[in-house]
Parts: sequence; C-alpha cells; structure tokens
Amino acid sequence: MSDNHLYEYAILRIVPKVEREEFVNVGVIVFCKKADFLEVRIQLNRDRINAFSHELDLDEVEKNLEAIRKVGHGECKESAIAQMEKPERFRWLTAVRSSSLQTSRPHVGLTKDLAQQLIELEKEYLS
Repeated sequence: MSDNHLYEYAILRIVPKVEREEFVNVGVIVFCKKADFLEVRIQLNRDRINAFSHELDLDEVEKNLEAIRKVGHGECKESAIAQMEKPERFRWLTAVRSSSLQTSRPHVGLTKDLAQQLIELEKEYLS
C-alpha cells in the first residue's frame, strides 16, 4: 500500500450555454501533493463543442485553455497564480466558477503510477 499515491483529479469542461448546464470535457488536471505532481492535459474537440453551440469563439477558448495549462505547470511567469505552490495552483484551477470554462469537483484515487493514471483519465474522459 505504501507504493500507492493518493491523488486528486478534476475534469476541465466547456459549458457552451451556462444556463443549460450542458458541457463538453476538454481537459484533465491531476495533482498529488506527496509526489509534487501537477499535470494539466487539454484536448479541444471543436466539432463536439459546435454540436452544442456555435456561439463560442473557439480560438479564444483555446487561448484560455492554454493559459490554464501554463498556470498549472507554473510556466506563466507574469501570473501570480502560476508562481504559487502546486497545492494552491490546483485549488485555484478547480475553484467553482459560473463561466463557460469550468471544472468538475475534485475526485480522489490511488495509483502506483501518476503518469499512467493521467493517460487513463484522458482516455476515460476525453476520448
């Protein structure tokens, strides 16, 4: 059991029309404090989003998703949030929002291999 990592994950979602509460999964965030692991993966499926609505500017959505990825990875030097420690970044990324870009509530799991678990979550939620 000591080989297992307790991790948290959340699913990034595009909500084309917030009032309808329909969404398309577009990313996965995986965090493990003990392993100092925070990874954000994005897969934007434009056709799937357009099936819900043509009103979103998907180029702008893509820019916002890239900014989230950079914040998650601590790459966005001009962002104070990107400079925070990984636990604080994960909490900020998964905070409840009422915009067209949201995350699921964080969920927990156990895994021996965080990188492989990330791949499995991508397959399950983004394919």
